[in-house]
Amino acid sequence: MTLTPVRIEWDRARDAFRDTQILHSSGGFDGAASRAYYAAFHAVTTLFSVAGHSFTKHSALETAVHRDLVKTGRWPRSLGHDFSFCLELRGVSDYGTGVRIDAAQASEAIEAARRILLAVQSDLPEDFPRL
Repeated sequence: MTLTPVRIEWDRARDAFRDTQILHSSGGFDGAASRAYYAAFHAVTTLFSVAGHSFTKHSALETAVHRDLVKTGRWPRSLGHDFSFCLELRGVSDYGTGVRIDAAQASEAIEAARRILLAVQSDLPEDFPRL
């Protein structure tokens, strides 16, 4: 079976989400938060790529989430907040000097990513296999 670029991106989202749980359970909270963002990132990238859109910057994707999904009513505000929260924690986990992500923050990021993946999956269920 040949995988389409959309399916590859969705698989990356699912793989990153799976990684969050492995990292969290082993105490890798920084890594879990980072992977939670990338799960959300790949899921949202998948959704936009179905419509023919692509982004080269994380900030551009965040802007598109709020402009094209939240402001249009396609997604509730809470999902926009979830995406921004994951992006913010990713910055701390990947680049924060002297700051670490704790278990509660990592758990919150994982749940935010889960909500985003479920929203993408329910938006186009025929295109995206279940988590």
